[in-house]
Amino acid sequence: MKRDERTPARLVGVSPHTAAFTITFDGRELPVLPGQSIAAALWTAGILAWRSTRVEGRPRGAFCGIGQCYDCLATVNGRPNRRACLVTARPGDAVTTQEGHGHAGLDT
Repeated sequence: MKRDERTPARLVGVSPHTAAFTITFDGRELPVLPGQSIAAALWTAGILAWRSTRVEGRPRGAFCGIGQCYDCLATVNGRPNRRACLVTARPGDAVTTQEGHGHAGLDT
């Protein structure tokens, strides 16, 4: 399927049948293409937010896409504060929504 600028990325041929491998996001299995960042894999699956702010709990996801803004922080394989736009997805990665700064017990 050829993609033009008006076609949302999630409609472009990524499915469990065409994916090279899968990762999980909050326990949900997601298809991933080789070389995709975690942020791209989440976007492709229609997931736009995977972090909440520390004080007000506002949803955040990728904003700048180049690792400068830190809005895309996620917990990857148990490690908090990973910039999802810069981390290349690997088979079996477990990504979870990050609450606040990602360190349990320190968000008070």
